[in-house]
Amino acid sequence: MTPSTKPSSLGELKASGYRPKTVREELRANLRRKLATGEPLFPGVLGYDRTVIPGIVNAILAGHDLILLGLRGQAKTRLLRSLTDLLDPEIPVLAGSELNDDPIEPISVPGQKLVAELGDDAPVEWLSRELRYNEKLATPDVSIADLLGDIDPIKAATQKLTFADPEVIHFGIVPRTNRGIFAVNELPDLAPRIQVGLLNLLEERDLQIRGFPVRIPLDIMLVFSANPEDYTNRGSIITPLKDRISSQILTHYPADPEVAAQITAQEAWTDRGHTEAQVVIPGLVKLMIEEIAFAARDSELVDQSSGVSARMSISALELLWSNLERRALATGDHPVYPRVCDLHMLLPAITGKVEMVYEGEQQGAEVVAKKLIGEAVKNVFVDRLPDVPKGIGSGGEEDRGRYADIVRWFAEGGMVTVTDEIPFGDYYRELQQVPHLMDLAKEHAPSEDDAVVAFTAELILEGLHQHLKLAREDLDSHITYKEMMKFQLLRPNRPSRGDRGVN
Repeated sequence: MTPSTKPSSLGELKASGYRPKTVREELRANLRRKLATGEPLFPGVLGYDRTVIPGIVNAILAGHDLILLGLRGQAKTRLLRSLTDLLDPEIPVLAGSELNDDPIEPISVPGQKLVAELGDDAPVEWLSRELRYNEKLATPDVSIADLLGDIDPIKAATQKLTFADPEVIHFGIVPRTNRGIFAVNELPDLAPRIQVGLLNLLEERDLQIRGFPVRIPLDIMLVFSANPEDYTNRGSIITPLKDRISSQILTHYPADPEVAAQITAQEAWTDRGHTEAQVVIPGLVKLMIEEIAFAARDSELVDQSSGVSARMSISALELLWSNLERRALATGDHPVYPRVCDLHMLLPAITGKVEMVYEGEQQGAEVVAKKLIGEAVKNVFVDRLPDVPKGIGSGGEEDRGRYADIVRWFAEGGMVTVTDEIPFGDYYRELQQVPHLMDLAKEHAPSEDDAVVAFTAELILEGLHQHLKLAREDLDSHITYKEMMKFQLLRPNRPSRGDRGVN
């Protein structure tokens, strides 16, 4: 319907054949059409095709209010906001109506008066689907007046109305979402007495303010998001309210690093417009970033009841991109590829987003973050490179296997120092001095590009360190790999971990 053909009065609306329908009927009809035609239901939401999305679809088909229950960073708010795509593009409302009155069946006193006075000449406006969604972040200071409304004494005085007149009501955000979708985020944070105020809306679908005998029947779908009740001691959802929310749908983190990497790539800010730095981040490195999050979700040092948000991986990818951009501008490398030693620059994305248990707090956020990075690198190493024999020594004659020559070279006094600050040529030559390292890297690198081969070579050194075959010493942004036994003998005479950054 074009703007010139849309009815602009109640009479024209009736003549067009318009018939009122509830928001649940509207959602159900549009959902059925999308299911029949195979249209995507929630574009951009990945990893939920066989779990969360079917639960939401069933709830809408059943006409249920629903709650998404899950840890932080699981796209709960995004899913709720996406429900607007199931609404009609526009609906007619009485012009100037506070409650989005349907012109055929107005529910507010001003709307009913307008239709009674003007009849078919009552003006009609069109409300877009985006304006039919409202949400409120639950905080302890939210009041009933914020959500439902209250008596407005100023309106009563200026219009010379008594407090018994329904027109003195100042409506809250919920009734102003009539004929739409209203969401409450972090529902447990809402004070119990305020949660009680939602009971009548969920069950009887009407609104009562300050004990007014008048009841206003609202047409509204209520949706909620919440963390599990044991997330913190902030609060909980009262039992009667949980009982009235017809569908509870559990969200989750991606089970597959590949899917997690797709989510991160979709959300991270990497399209930075015209820049002198040509940044290239291979898929292997993106998977390694996801492995950090997976390691955190399995770590005994991390508080698993709080979760590890997908925002950690998003922030980490953005920081890695920035570090490569910085190196390209400083060294002139074009294009610029990541290195394993770049991962230490991701610490700010990890330490602020991981909550730790007591043991983790005792070790310190940065130490735990480095352990998570090390565990992630080790997982990628194990998945893509030959196994490290358990019997391999520190370079003696008893060494066997693909890594024996590499470990033996370090045992004979060899050292390699890499950093995220040197040009690629210097970085590549530093790795080339290790016998057979580059040959092994070329065998297992995902491409023949020199930068990818060099990354794989450094991954081998870090993997051997994680398997306790090489020592590693960190000093600022310089990482030195050396022989384990000699390092252990010298270590007592060296400065403490805090002074030297030794791993």
